[in-house]
Amino acid sequence: MTKIIVSSDNHLDVNKQDISQVLVQQATTLHQLQPDYYLIAGDLFNDFEKSLKYVHELQDALSTDTKVLFIAGNHDMGRNISFAELETPLDPLYLHNQYFDIPNTNWRIIGHNGWYDYSFTPDIAHESIARFRSGFYYDRVIDQPMSDPDRMALGLYQMKQLLDDAVQQHKQVIFFTHFAPINDEIFYPEHNSRWAMVNGVLGSTKTGELLAQYDNIQHVFYGHIHVTVPPRKKHLITYYNPSVGYNRHKLQEWTANTFYQSWLNKIIQIVLTSN
Repeated sequence: MTKIIVSSDNHLDVNKQDISQVLVQQATTLHQLQPDYYLIAGDLFNDFEKSLKYVHELQDALSTDTKVLFIAGNHDMGRNISFAELETPLDPLYLHNQYFDIPNTNWRIIGHNGWYDYSFTPDIAHESIARFRSGFYYDRVIDQPMSDPDRMALGLYQMKQLLDDAVQQHKQVIFFTHFAPINDEIFYPEHNSRWAMVNGVLGSTKTGELLAQYDNIQHVFYGHIHVTVPPRKKHLITYYNPSVGYNRHKLQEWTANTFYQSWLNKIIQIVLTSN
């Protein structure tokens, strides 16, 4: 059997955490739980270099007991990384647009950062969301040589290539991404124009539509939307959102009083049987 644990949206800097303490807490817990793989679905820091450094420190602490794999969220993309660099296999622990085959099984882990195309808000003009995104939203700091819909189209093309190859190789798939592939969790006030704009940059309906075309995908993990919801099954796929979220004066998304307990509450564990 293979055990996998997944987390996302730890936002260690925004949440003002003692990084050394969190590292010890997470490493100790993962040692106790003994997963074969720990997947991080983005948004560790507002800085890619800090995120990758933390991932490597965690991997070093876990030694060979648990393999850590990481993809980038929009916050990780904000500093010290370019679009071109993000599109390369820049580090062995970074799994964007790549896959990892679990030895001695027919299971494959596919990672893709993902993106958004405003399709969660079809009634709002694309131009309005683009203006909001470039003027007020965090993602305005991200290096990007194309429009959001074009970036999403590139992502969908890449995802399809990965998924088609998995079919050809007769692999069962665990897919993890940062941006939402389904919009079940959009709950922001309908008459709040600012939140309506935010909904447009949460993910893409096209990602979920693409995933639904494949019978070999069993588990999909994602973050970006900071909500606490149970797993949902659509088609043959179970969707999980293990995001920890923010703990701010006006935006309290943790499930406990401390970051560590909130992280512990939100990690998702699955066990795969060998086929």
